[in-house]
Amino acid sequence: MKFHHIGIACEEIPDSMEEIKKIYNVISTSPICYDPLQKSTLCLLSTDNGLSIELISGEMVKNIHKKGIIYYHLCFSVPDIDIEFKRLIKQGLIPVSSPKSSLLFKGQKVGFLYSKCGLIELLEDQV
Repeated sequence: MKFHHIGIACEEIPDSMEEIKKIYNVISTSPICYDPLQKSTLCLLSTDNGLSIELISGEMVKNIHKKGIIYYHLCFSVPDIDIEFKRLIKQGLIPVSSPKSSLLFKGQKVGFLYSKCGLIELLEDQV
């Protein structure tokens, strides 16, 4: 598993994007898109120091954002999401969302698991 990005829950992506730009030198921004499979509006920012930040708004994060929680998940890229998903379940992680295609990542599969350290997203490497 290789670290890919941090996911941040937000109410409005453009507002959060402006706040992030006050802190980091953002060098690229994906288009803001709504992914019906994830039931979320998403955007990926890349910074000059190599950090990638995914902004997530919508129903999926509405309740946690109301509680003041903004750090939503850590994402790791993996060569085979199905194998890694099963391995982590055997290690005691709880599946939250099984692997499925992601609009933000151009069809690459993503899946979510819960660990005692928080929510983890797996992103299958591009083929």
